Amino acid sequence: MANKTCVTLAESSPAKLRLRLGQALKRSDYAELRFDFMVPNKIPTALDLVKNDLRRCICTLRPISEGGKFSGGEKDRISILKLIAEYNPYLLDVEFDTIRKNKDLRQYLKRTKTSLLVSWHDFKKTPDENLLRIKLRQMSKFSKNVKIVTSAKTIGDSMKVLSLYKNLPKNHKLIAFAMGDSGRMSRILCTQFGSPYTYVSLGKPVAPGQFSLDEVKSIFKLKK
Repeated sequence: MANKTCVTLAESSPAKLRLRLGQALKRSDYAELRFDFMVPNKIPTALDLVKNDLRRCICTLRPISEGGKFSGGEKDRISILKLIAEYNPYLLDVEFDTIRKNKDLRQYLKRTKTSLLVSWHDFKKTPDENLLRIKLRQMSKFSKNVKIVTSAKTIGDSMKVLSLYKNLPKNHKLIAFAMGDSGRMSRILCTQFGSPYTYVSLGKPVAPGQFSLDEVKSIFKLKK
């Protein structure tokens, strides 16, 4: 069981990102840097400002089609992902469809020995357990670090997602939980089933159902 946290940071200013990252890493194990909230031409500056802390960061450049904010072309997004990889972050979060379709990106990340987190989100529902397991197997072909996030309408939906931790190979690291009010507790329970960390905010939630860092720290204390 890992009572670890990852603070999601969605800043539009490189200077503000550096400030907030310093605040986050004083109290959290990791931070997720949502570079899709930043104008693309500011990302190189931001990377230079935070490069000394990137070994504790999960870097993300989520397109609009995957629930993110990046509105540029896919060619430009791939170029930026390659740039981020050169800074050797703890994990580079790339969507399953992106890594599956882009052989050039796969080969590039392999050459740079980038630690890849393959992610998949369903913002409307939670598929049945069998379909989730098929998705997990497909994603695991590209990395041992996998993130599967669905939208929960019932507590049962959360249980479907958490069932993915059952019989998981020891060398695999799975981050699986459900969004929304009905999925909130899965954000805590996933760390007890094997997730290396859970995503939190410094204040206002960045994703539906996300706890704040203070809330999660208080819950983890109760478990001791």
